[in-house]
Amino acid sequence: MSVNVEKLEKGMAKLTIEVPAEELEKAIEKVYQKQKGQISIPGFRKGKVPRQMVEKMYGKGVFLEEAANEIIPTAYEKAYDECGEEITSTPKVEVSQLEAGKPFIFTAEVALKPEVKLGQYKGVTIDKVDAEVTDEDVNAAIDKERENNARSISVTDRAVQDKDETVIDFEGFVDGVAFAGGKGENYPLTIGSGAFIPGFEEQLIGKNIGEECEVNVTFPGDYHADDLAGKEATFKCTVKEIKEKQLPELDDEFAAEVSEFDTLAEYKEDLKKSLAEKKAKSAADAKEEAAVDAVIANAEMEIPDAMLETTQRQMVEEFAQSIQNQGLSFEQYMQFTGMNAENFKEQVKPQAEKRIQSRLVLEAITKAENIVPTDADIDAEIDEMAAAYKMDADKIKEMLGDAGREQMSKDVAIKLAVKFIVDNAVEK
Repeated sequence: MSVNVEKLEKGMAKLTIEVPAEELEKAIEKVYQKQKGQISIPGFRKGKVPRQMVEKMYGKGVFLEEAANEIIPTAYEKAYDECGEEITSTPKVEVSQLEAGKPFIFTAEVALKPEVKLGQYKGVTIDKVDAEVTDEDVNAAIDKERENNARSISVTDRAVQDKDETVIDFEGFVDGVAFAGGKGENYPLTIGSGAFIPGFEEQLIGKNIGEECEVNVTFPGDYHADDLAGKEATFKCTVKEIKEKQLPELDDEFAAEVSEFDTLAEYKEDLKKSLAEKKAKSAADAKEEAAVDAVIANAEMEIPDAMLETTQRQMVEEFAQSIQNQGLSFEQYMQFTGMNAENFKEQVKPQAEKRIQSRLVLEAITKAENIVPTDADIDAEIDEMAAAYKMDADKIKEMLGDAGREQMSKDVAIKLAVKFIVDNAVEK
């Protein structure tokens, strides 16, 4: 097999991959052997039709397309390893020559890793992040915990108020005509939650149980249902239930119920310590992000479109896997949000670009500063991973193997590069 690399514009390259005719013949024979059990020709038992007879009946190229599909993944992988280029996108494959008895030739258009011209990365200026925990922070956390432990009490002697939990029946109309999906019965709605169209929930305030009312709203211009976007609508509503939240008293008994402490004072002190740890972590993350953003702003690079698209697709796949782990399919999420996969891919484009830029400048800094992780650095990363996944560190090392450890070394080098620019940053 041979591979030729042709550099194109905008960071792209075309690999021309030539596979010997003998390899193509082996692939054709493999496809024939796989398919012959399904081939029937009068005069021959099923599965016993000679290849030459099949090719005579259906043409010499009957097995060629499948043979090409057999070859391409392995041949491309080999070309990837041999070409000496850092490829950063999935290949766009086109067949140039596919004919029995001749070499199989195909091309793969790919994005190459862009060159990065670093600007200032030592001593970049970043804003100082306040990590102090105030009494207001502690009180807000306690209020949230009280909300979480509140009881819902049925109310029958007053009208709907803000923050009430209601149960309603509703039906929506546009130009006097009911529209699909606009009807609900015994629907739970918390006033002020923002779950419904802007302006809907506020109009229920002051309404009593059993009272029928009309709610007039305008659908947002970017509403996911195109036939409703920007339209004025009237909802006929009936409030069926009203409940209000009753917060627990703020005392030692409350502290004992929601924590391991006997007194409110102890609970507050522990809460303050916990908030301080979270704020310190948040501040450190903010400093890292600001420092990396400053380095990106000072650098020059041109990201190929194919590289960006590949990263967008990876991020969509990562998100789909994440919500699947939570018991929701990507298709269900799309239905609930009114989006499609293409919309979502476009939505993650800025994050994908940032991810690429960050990796590129940090890799460039590891080279400029000769940042190479020690074995101790990598072992510390493995220990951290073992603690997070509750696994044995030696088992993780075994699972990683040499290739995995090499990739981890690159990832640790990136972390060390981030630490380097943060340590050298100037806070204002």
